[in-house]
Amino acid sequence: MSRTEKLISEVDRWSAHNYHPLPVVLERGEGCWVWDVEGNRYLDMLSAYSAVNQGHRHPRIIAALNEQAGRLTLTSRAFHNDQMGAFLHQLCELVGYEKALPMNTGAEAVETAIKAVRKWGYTVKGVAPDKAEIIVCDNNFHGRTTTIVGFSSEEAYRSGFGPFTPGFKLIPYGDVDALAGAMTEHTVGFLVEPLQGEGGVVVPPEGFLKAAARLCREHGVKLMSDEIQTGLGRTGRMLCSEWEDVRADVVMLGKALGGGVYPVSACVADDEVMDVFTPGDHGSTFGGNPLAAAVGRAALDVIVDEDLPGRAAELGAWFVNELQGIDSPHVEAVRGKGLMVGVVIKESSGTARPFCEKLMERRILAKETHRQVVRFAPPLVITREILEEALESIREVLLG
Repeated sequence: MSRTEKLISEVDRWSAHNYHPLPVVLERGEGCWVWDVEGNRYLDMLSAYSAVNQGHRHPRIIAALNEQAGRLTLTSRAFHNDQMGAFLHQLCELVGYEKALPMNTGAEAVETAIKAVRKWGYTVKGVAPDKAEIIVCDNNFHGRTTTIVGFSSEEAYRSGFGPFTPGFKLIPYGDVDALAGAMTEHTVGFLVEPLQGEGGVVVPPEGFLKAAARLCREHGVKLMSDEIQTGLGRTGRMLCSEWEDVRADVVMLGKALGGGVYPVSACVADDEVMDVFTPGDHGSTFGGNPLAAAVGRAALDVIVDEDLPGRAAELGAWFVNELQGIDSPHVEAVRGKGLMVGVVIKESSGTARPFCEKLMERRILAKETHRQVVRFAPPLVITREILEEALESIREVLLG
């Protein structure tokens, strides 16, 4: 039995079977490359679902992690630390909001946004107690908590986990008329991904987000943009909503905020929303800890100093064009923004997983999403030369 087989067998024995990973065991990473336990090098085309936008073990982020770990790692929010304020200041100025509430995971940031907007609805908008509604979209993915899966349209995410939290309405993604029709005097928020990542790299119709923002303003509803995967450069803008010049009322960030080394997330908004929180309303033992804050500061520095959004925009446009030029009998469509790209496999050709397995054999790690889509989302530090080389293998797999 190989070392890979032994390690996978150990996971299968001791872990709950809630994932179906590709059969590769990784032990080292640098930049856009990772190595398995057998010594094979692979090109990472997933970036830990956009958590590794800055590349694996970016030297500046690792240095910040090590330096802070040598001083102080955790205080809880019972006390102040010398890193959190500077981190939130830097984050708010970068994305243009007045306050941020730090958490750890993306799901926690979404839960924070839901609580904030509901309380705003009751205390500011004047919605009757326990009547607040938030509109969400079909095919959404905002996390795995029981509240969040309760408003998913994906049965696999919901089955066996009810009863679910009320107060959510589902509409078709990208349907402005449906959004308008769903709004009532009880509506407090519209929670949306500006581009659906887990849903299959689905890009909404042009102008949808702008029209949604206008409707929200007209009806006194808070536009809540989940930028956990799409934000911080991934789609070719700092925030994906910037493609339509939209400034959401509440933004959720995570993944790349931790630079690929530590879980860091945040909910950002202006004072009107954030000031509904008072001591005891909400919290997190680890949220805003000094280690996370130091890492977050370095992660943001790298994104800005290396212009990762600009790199994603330029390379992504070229990469999509190259993929669209592959005349494959298996490909239905190629879609995406920046370096979040989905290749849709025709159902007549089976699911996307066998294509991902063939890519793995050629030392390229991509992952299927929503059964039919091969997602390509490499670290934003990748070069055109590396992508050109990878395209040769991708072309072979898609044409095979």
